Amino acid sequence: MPSVLPSLPRMYRVRQKLSRQRLADIPAAVRAAMAGAGLPIARGDSVAVGAGSRGISNIAAIVRATVDYLKELGAVPFVFPAMGSHGGATTQGQLEILEHYGITAASMGCPLRATMDVVQVGSTLGMPVWCDRVAAEADWIGVVNRIKPHTDFKGEIESGLCKMMAIGMGKHRGAKQYHRAIVNHRFETVIMAVAREVLAKARIGFGLGIVEDGHDETAAVEAFKAADIETGERRLLQDAKRWMARLPFSSIDLLVVDEIGKNISGSGMDTNVIGRTFHPRETFPKDPAILRIVALDLTPDSGGNATGIGNADFTTRRLADKIDWEKTAINVLTASAPSAAMMPLAFKSDREAVEQALSCIGLIEPEHARVVRIKNTLMLEEIECSEAFLPEIRQSPSLEIIGTAEPLGFDAAGRIIPFAH
Repeated sequence: MPSVLPSLPRMYRVRQKLSRQRLADIPAAVRAAMAGAGLPIARGDSVAVGAGSRGISNIAAIVRATVDYLKELGAVPFVFPAMGSHGGATTQGQLEILEHYGITAASMGCPLRATMDVVQVGSTLGMPVWCDRVAAEADWIGVVNRIKPHTDFKGEIESGLCKMMAIGMGKHRGAKQYHRAIVNHRFETVIMAVAREVLAKARIGFGLGIVEDGHDETAAVEAFKAADIETGERRLLQDAKRWMARLPFSSIDLLVVDEIGKNISGSGMDTNVIGRTFHPRETFPKDPAILRIVALDLTPDSGGNATGIGNADFTTRRLADKIDWEKTAINVLTASAPSAAMMPLAFKSDREAVEQALSCIGLIEPEHARVVRIKNTLMLEEIECSEAFLPEIRQSPSLEIIGTAEPLGFDAAGRIIPFAH
């Protein structure tokens, strides 16, 4: 093993001023949005409410408020997991994900119905279009999802309601098929072709779009009847792009990420934050330009799914030991993105991983390197930045230095000192 470096950069704690648009009363906002959408749902209608597997803030409260409003209409709602192949592509695994997010029959006040079975509802691009069987048997289907920039492609519509109607409601069979089609067609082309066929052939009663601010708090909720989903989602995506948190620098020698995980991003680390993606055929902005990335740990909420580790250059054995390769393989193969699970070099301690990464940034001495440390790609309000960024920090009205510079800190076992809260 190469010897470690003798010095580490001194780091400043830096606070970013991020967009804050948090809704004060989420259930009231959901009810108002649903009431104003002109939904076609009538008394006695059964309504399948789709909920996904991302770490959406306040998702249980949002889904419960949706269910409560449907009950006010006299409808008979139930919740189903609309999450493609997640949860190991099993019914029980998907129910466990919903339970982890606080979505149970007891907390929702209605049944949860889950299956991996699908039925064909149409065809497009020379392939069948699939829909969750229990959802297709309802009088109406409603989809509830966050609208945000996608981690694999850029377009007028990215991650949100249309993607849930395509990949989420298509379950494992549909998700795998559509991702294979993405190898031949653009991502947006496939999602929109499938979503439009679902809108035309399935009984979509509504979509409830959620937008979060730079603090990952619920900033807006808006409901659409089927005919308005596509136009509404385009508009809300622009808000999501304006409000989302990003790293404040365009050029970084080393990014240290304390944790990655599926609850952080579908790609483990949000590619919109790190400027790296797994799909070479998609046009994706490489901003910021990060030379090396170290991923130190995997979140417990990931359940061993390490999708996205392939975007790191270095990692640790403690992360590697937590990987469930079966879950990870199902996820990346369904997405036709095997490189998302490619393992970087894994070292016995955090310190060694960081020091070896610093040895691979060229002729720059470690103490002069442009190093940023974050807890994860969701939590970007407070970050650590090396002294090399001081001129940029002092010139930026959105950045504030907190405290004095300290060397990048590790304990006696070589584990990085946790972020102070």
